[in-house]
Amino acid sequence: MNGLIGRKLGMTSVFDEKGNQVACTIIDAAPNVVTQVKSEDSDGYNALQIGYGDKTDKRVSKAMAGHFAKSGSSPKRKLVELRNSTLDKKAGDSVSIDDVFAEGDTVHAIGISKGKGFQGVVKRWGFRGVGDATHGQHNRLRAPGSVGAASTPSKVIKGMKMGGRTGGKRIKTKNLKVVRIFSEKNLMLVKGAIPGHKGSFVIIEK
Repeated sequence: MNGLIGRKLGMTSVFDEKGNQVACTIIDAAPNVVTQVKSEDSDGYNALQIGYGDKTDKRVSKAMAGHFAKSGSSPKRKLVELRNSTLDKKAGDSVSIDDVFAEGDTVHAIGISKGKGFQGVVKRWGFRGVGDATHGQHNRLRAPGSVGAASTPSKVIKGMKMGGRTGGKRIKTKNLKVVRIFSEKNLMLVKGAIPGHKGSFVIIEK
């Protein structure tokens, strides 16, 4: 697996060769730094550890400061491992957009979805409300309805759809298309929406 860590800047739209307007997410994919090379002999598996975004020295533990110093890299805000990467890189090397992606590639995007706080079943699971808001339901229009069982087993079964914390989870959106790459600005446009708020870290892999 090859990929890059980037930052979601927002959305825009471009026109393709057929004149269709395509909604795209803008990704700041500044060059990543290889902070560690893992091998089958030393770690039990092959992987490249890459870092993105500079971090001040005072916000890094001594252990991590030594880890970054070993690769000759400055402290990074985000670290990701790329298992079985085919990139021919060693510790301290940089990985740019052109090393991994080209326009037209199909990629997967991983991010943390927007947190929406505690939500009821209508927003969280798409329930329609008790009785479709008719027949005298009064103030229980958005209630979940019956969730219990009979006297056997006399409990609410685990996994029932109820209200609760919504969003804020790791989401992987598959099979997105790289529409444009601006190498000189370290930017790439990916067709469609990517999980996360503006400024959040995203992992683009293929």
